Amino acid sequence: MGMHRRQFAMAAALAAAAPWSAGAQDAYPVRTITLVVAYAPTGDTDAMARLYAAKLSARLKQPVVVLNRPGAAGTIGSRYVSQAAPDGYTLLFAPNTVATAPLVMKPEALTYDVLNDFAPVIQTSTCPLILVANPSTGFKSLADVVAAARGGHPLSFATPGAGSPMHIAGEWLNRAARIEIQHVPYRSNVAAQIIGGHVPLGYVTLGTVAQYLQAGKATALAVTDPARSSFLPGVPTIAESGYPDVVVGAWHGFFAPKGTPDHVVALLNRHLNEILRMPDVIETLKNFAAEPVGGPPARLKQLVAADHGRLGKIINELGIRAD
Repeated sequence: MGMHRRQFAMAAALAAAAPWSAGAQDAYPVRTITLVVAYAPTGDTDAMARLYAAKLSARLKQPVVVLNRPGAAGTIGSRYVSQAAPDGYTLLFAPNTVATAPLVMKPEALTYDVLNDFAPVIQTSTCPLILVANPSTGFKSLADVVAAARGGHPLSFATPGAGSPMHIAGEWLNRAARIEIQHVPYRSNVAAQIIGGHVPLGYVTLGTVAQYLQAGKATALAVTDPARSSFLPGVPTIAESGYPDVVVGAWHGFFAPKGTPDHVVALLNRHLNEILRMPDVIETLKNFAAEPVGGPPARLKQLVAADHGRLGKIINELGIRAD
């Protein structure tokens, strides 16, 4: 009889615990969330991350803090998140470099598998990626650049690093136009290098140089996206300038470590979709020349796979490697 009573008591305890466990699982978040940015605290990626962190914190009623872990074209921060506990308390906010940077690393330096080590949460925005020149060059168009390069004029272009979409665009144009413009990677503030005259050309997101374009301190020559940007309607694309295959877009998105519970990903996706529809967020994103996107996690997953495959092919063909 005593044994039966003990078994009954154990069963009752388990039954009582089951609803509590399910409720506890749904009680996300209950503590601080860390939002990792794999770049220095400058530029549009960091600024956007802080915007989303503040909005998420207000909605989730928990602190969301931005942690900058720069280095190795963003792979250090991305690796950090890929190895974090899959509980929703460590997230990654990244540009599309996350899909291409690992492809330029040496095999022994590969740090994460972007297709399998993350749970995509949401694509937040797209940003025009443009080729700009220091006004002292006298360049007014992409044709001017190509003519100078073919004429033997030594040129170089700045980017945020090897394997970035900007680097890929520059090397891709080199091949398409049969020119040789030297790549010069910088860890941060690429716009300052161009404006300061340290390098004549650079591939950057529009938001990082918009103020300089308005002030006449930089000249926009071409857009690398598939279509002209509504923010720069008068600037042609590289494709329409005679090189139809050279198309590299720029975007940002949220990722969680692989294995993060579906209900956590769904909660974050819902809140971020609502944040992206907020009028003040839309207006703030315009300061970065960014257009909100949103949508389900599957959209970001498909985008990463597409960039990984299409741009990975170009990386291999051009032999692009980290310095």
